Amino acid sequence: MIPVLKNSDHQIIKNLIENAHPSQRTKEMGSLQNELRRAKIVDDKKIKDNVIQLNSYFEVREISSGNRLCFTLTLPADANLQDKKISILSPLGVALIGFQEGKEFEWQLPAGVRKFLIEKVSKSLPV
Repeated sequence: MIPVLKNSDHQIIKNLIENAHPSQRTKEMGSLQNELRRAKIVDDKKIKDNVIQLNSYFEVREISSGNRLCFTLTLPADANLQDKKISILSPLGVALIGFQEGKEFEWQLPAGVRKFLIEKVSKSLPV
């Protein structure tokens, strides 16, 4: 699957990576850079609401266990697990950026590779 990013998110993430101090460069940052290179970049007005972008709320379910994860994808400075906000530089953030509701993806966890389904994506938290 090729991720789809709106132009403004692409620029923000690209700047985040380019301006990172060498001590901040992680494996995830390298993976995110690779995702940016292969992403399809679209005009901000053409991105669908069901595609995970910065500040998107999403729900994913692990297929084998049925466990559900619900988060908002943010920049690192805004990440806060208590508030269910994860960083674009987290392994899950890198895995999800640019993918849409209804898609399956694999994610490497300490216990091995797991399959997930993106069940819901929206621009804001549900009420």
